[in-house]
Amino acid sequence: MQPTRCNDDMPDEIDFSGGERGKFDREGAGLRLPVHLEAGVHSALAGLASARGKDLSVFVNELLKKDIQVMQRQC
Repeated sequence: MQPTRCNDDMPDEIDFSGGERGKFDREGAGLRLPVHLEAGVHSALAGLASARGKDLSVFVNELLKKDIQVMQRQC
């Protein structure tokens, strides 16, 4: 007997019968969404990071940490 499809967009050929609910759920896990930079900002930061011999992610995080400190002092 074929299961009745709900009103969704899931194709019939997808079979979750062997799936395990919550298998990858970890208590306390946080969600970090990606941050998208404008092309010009990305290019400028990549050039500055490269000139300093730093990884772009490390460089951007350092800049943001400094900006956060400045903003916190202004409050």
